[in-house]
Amino acid sequence: MVSEKSEQRIFQGIAASPGIVIGEVRVADRSRVVVVESSVSDDEIPAEIGRFHEALRRTKEDLLALKEQISRTRGAEHLYVIDTHLMILEDAMLTSGTIGCIEREKVNAEAALKRTLRKFKEFFEGIEDEYLRERSSDVETVVERILRNMLGKRHELLPETEGRVVIVAHDLSPADILQIDKEKVIGFVTDLGGRTSHTAIVARSLEIPAVVGLERITGEVSDGDPVIVDGAKGLVILNPDTETFRDYLRNKQFYEYRERELLKLRDLPSETPDGHRVLLKGNVEFLEEVPSIRKHGGEGIGLYRTEMLFLGRTAVPDEEEQFRAYVEVIRRMAPYPVTIRTLDVGGDKFVSDLNLEDELNPAMGLRAIRLSLRCPDLFKTQLRAILRASVEGKVKVFFPMISGVGEIRAAKSLFEEAKEELRRASVPFDENIEIGIMIETPSAVIIADLLAREVDFFSVGTNDLIQYSLAIDRTNEHLSHLYEPLHPAVLRSLKMVADAAHAAGISVCMCGEMAGEPTYLPILLGFGYDELSMNAVSIPKVKKILRRCSKSEAEVLAAKVLSFCTADEVESYLQSRIATRFSESFD
Repeated sequence: MVSEKSEQRIFQGIAASPGIVIGEVRVADRSRVVVVESSVSDDEIPAEIGRFHEALRRTKEDLLALKEQISRTRGAEHLYVIDTHLMILEDAMLTSGTIGCIEREKVNAEAALKRTLRKFKEFFEGIEDEYLRERSSDVETVVERILRNMLGKRHELLPETEGRVVIVAHDLSPADILQIDKEKVIGFVTDLGGRTSHTAIVARSLEIPAVVGLERITGEVSDGDPVIVDGAKGLVILNPDTETFRDYLRNKQFYEYRERELLKLRDLPSETPDGHRVLLKGNVEFLEEVPSIRKHGGEGIGLYRTEMLFLGRTAVPDEEEQFRAYVEVIRRMAPYPVTIRTLDVGGDKFVSDLNLEDELNPAMGLRAIRLSLRCPDLFKTQLRAILRASVEGKVKVFFPMISGVGEIRAAKSLFEEAKEELRRASVPFDENIEIGIMIETPSAVIIADLLAREVDFFSVGTNDLIQYSLAIDRTNEHLSHLYEPLHPAVLRSLKMVADAAHAAGISVCMCGEMAGEPTYLPILLGFGYDELSMNAVSIPKVKKILRRCSKSEAEVLAAKVLSFCTADEVESYLQSRIATRFSESFD
């Protein structure tokens, strides 16, 4: 594995799936189909449309066959990947857009399809939320399959491998990852992709180390090159020298040992030494993320994002489609509870038939609960689907971006209407389903005591709360240094929310990024947070600290951090406490 011929080279990419692997490169040809645009006459238009329809038909057959294969080899929990692609394949925005382009622009079918894809990509690029923005990769995967069928090109399988190799490719689809033999393919590296792409999510669920977004890595490697992939740091080391190889061999052994030790905590209670329980749950967007929550000891889903069901469509999903999606997640998480967040995205970002005007500042515009209240039929359709699914297990529902009492009362009124409609139709649901709200605006913090009288629980979304409280766009690279979770204003807000919840006798959860950071656990425990919801792999890390930190000790620490004037002072104090009290828990 050590390189004797070439110099070591290090590439920094995006950490997509954690783990360290050492192996040899196997290059997979995943270059995009080259499309040549040509004009067509009026007489040729029907034939081009026919070619497009035939390619759609063959692609559907391919996906259904792939679905059957994955069902046999990976199990039903991963079929949602292919179902998502089948849904995209049948979406009118893709089909009508392409046919309309052929007819209007008089171009060949493959060129029309590429133009439609460009519109999709422009649409997705305008989305602030990283999870939603990355969904464009699924559309590209489907379009690539259609183009290959249209041009008579076979969708190449991953290369046959001997030994344990790292696949290097321009891009890999979720279906590619699901077909990987983990005994032979130990990791993968790609030019394209992001951490929240569907491919990366599947890789994490299958625990295949991966680094993506390297841009030109395929042009830098050859079959057989020795390579190290550090999926936690996003590093790819080509032709490692002896010292690097030995260091990473030790790192790999330590990483795997630490992961085994953490997983031993899975079935132990998430409880402090003095007997205080804090529920640790997982955040999910896709069905395939559920097994990882269970594996890492999650006690339910604290945030189920529903946006993917709506995104990039010309028509909203009907009640039945939503119902089936919710039921599948609830059944796979049973007997643990699932907390479902209603739609949290702007109207211009997912359907074209709402006829809403463009907004100059959509992040603070008609989005989340505001959109739901503006479109009550859309909202009640989702609420009825959630209510119907509630008979399948323990379900809670909460509304995003609440800024005042009026909004929550309006939302609850529509919720009651949805319940009454189901009662009249003799459709069963959980009559005692709990209702909560997201606390993610400064106004909600200030009137948390008033909001607490209206609901059964709070869930704090720290990502937006920090952004709005500090007037910082967290996606702006020039301002990222000002995005400070430990800013005194943020910490005081978190304490106010927890105090207001407990004074009203309701529970308080956190489902933002802060919840999954072990360093912050003593503060959140001291503030009194009852539940923390995070990405699955963080659960045992947080649990390890929780089981070593008493509630009384955390309360002293939390009180102390509130006395500091800057985030740097809080950080310095926290690090000194961790260094002396919990250092081994972070190894």
